[in-house]
Amino acid sequence: MTTQTVRIATRKSPLALWQTNHVAQKLQQIHPHIKIELVEITTKGDKILDVPLAKIGGKGLFVKELEHCLFDKRADIAVHSVKDLPVEFPEGLILPVILTRANPYDAFVSNKYDNLAALPEGAIVGTASLRRQSQLLNHRPDLKIRSLRGNVGTRLSKLDQGEFDAIILAAVGLQRLNMDDRIRQIFTEDIMLPAIGQGAIGIECREDDSNTMELIKVLNDPLTASRVMAERALNRRLEGGCQVPIGGFAQIEADRLTLQGFVGSLDGKQVLRESIEGSIESAESLGDSLGKKLLAQGADKLLQL
Repeated sequence: MTTQTVRIATRKSPLALWQTNHVAQKLQQIHPHIKIELVEITTKGDKILDVPLAKIGGKGLFVKELEHCLFDKRADIAVHSVKDLPVEFPEGLILPVILTRANPYDAFVSNKYDNLAALPEGAIVGTASLRRQSQLLNHRPDLKIRSLRGNVGTRLSKLDQGEFDAIILAAVGLQRLNMDDRIRQIFTEDIMLPAIGQGAIGIECREDDSNTMELIKVLNDPLTASRVMAERALNRRLEGGCQVPIGGFAQIEADRLTLQGFVGSLDGKQVLRESIEGSIESAESLGDSLGKKLLAQGADKLLQL
């Protein structure tokens, strides 16, 4: 059998490389004849670390250079954290594969305090996420939120240097990097609704590359894909990016999908939360409907603040 080379575009951060190697290993287990090559890219989002994402163009900054690799045919697929993906894809690119979702929740990390409730009044908490900021301040309006960007190791080192009393990170990133011991508390969705797509890995490719799509389709998890489809439809209806505090989280039990949505003000004083339930097959329309419900309750005004 002829050896086929699959080139994977990836960011260079340790977590991105973990995700890409995870995909590569799964592909090679299923297709032993293929050869994998990594095309490592430093994105604009990785280079500019001293400015909040919301001010420099949003999460798409982690994606565009990888997509250029696909368009230029320097890579056949690109591996992403789904939560980093903009709602719409450039013409000619699609996301045919979403792997089984890992831990979707956020984690409280601190060297001094066991959980959010234990933080003293006026404690300094680091996060780059407006979604996290809004929900933290909704529970603890006394906290001081400071922007914290960089890869997982960079953020942890700033905590260790005493710049913050606590920081908030995606639990899955710490777990994938074998840093579970840094987690003091995992937030349930009643305290902090996760980011849309958090915990899921997606594979993007060219729409006209049927050979590659045939190779990778076996990695798609239909239930995770339905959950993510509902969450992203909610985001699309709200026209949200990382410039606004939006959360969305879908769960499946039996053949029913439940989707929760959150929109809040930056100071956490105004928060809208709603949920909707329906069949798995109607995942996308459920997300759209929940977005409309939130807009009818005033989400559009919050999103303009």
